[in-house]
Amino acid sequence: MWVGSTRDLIPLRRDGISIGLSPTNDVPLPFDRTVSRVHCVVELVASRWCVRDLASRNGTFVNGERVWGALPLRAGDEIRIGTVRFVVRIDEGVAPGEETVGAETSPALTRREHDVLLALCGPMFSGDVFREPASTRQIATELVVTEAAVKQHLSRLYDKFGIFDQEGRRTRLANEAIRRGAVSTAEILGRKPSGR
Repeated sequence: MWVGSTRDLIPLRRDGISIGLSPTNDVPLPFDRTVSRVHCVVELVASRWCVRDLASRNGTFVNGERVWGALPLRAGDEIRIGTVRFVVRIDEGVAPGEETVGAETSPALTRREHDVLLALCGPMFSGDVFREPASTRQIATELVVTEAAVKQHLSRLYDKFGIFDQEGRRTRLANEAIRRGAVSTAEILGRKPSGR
């Protein structure tokens, strides 16, 4: 844990550690008023250490990206909570046979990227057969932003999801976002488009 130029070693416990403003946390940060009372936890899930934000007001960030839900940690990851930095030092060894093969998980997304994906996927669940994902203009109208802003977000999303060829990119992105759990059917059906 880095606070300014001061460094402390925080050992991870198998039952996890809580971090927050309140003195009842395992790692209390009473000097930082931007930290929520119970801000986040670092916990062991199966054989992986994960950080989970607990609906904090100012967010938990890993390598500069805000955490939405639980995020598996790797050695060298930097967790930022308020003005405090934590650098993860863990052994990443996985026992033979414990590796998961198959479905990829969603990359870390910003809140706005998540909104863009919801708007992109919305028309696919409108009840019509073989619907295309939303156009750049439709997304911009729904999110009340410029088309240029939407194109920038889509460009970053193509990179994050590894979609590099030009043909059918929006459709592939929408399908990948759903397949990899970046957005759920319930979120898409439950959203309230702001541009309508």
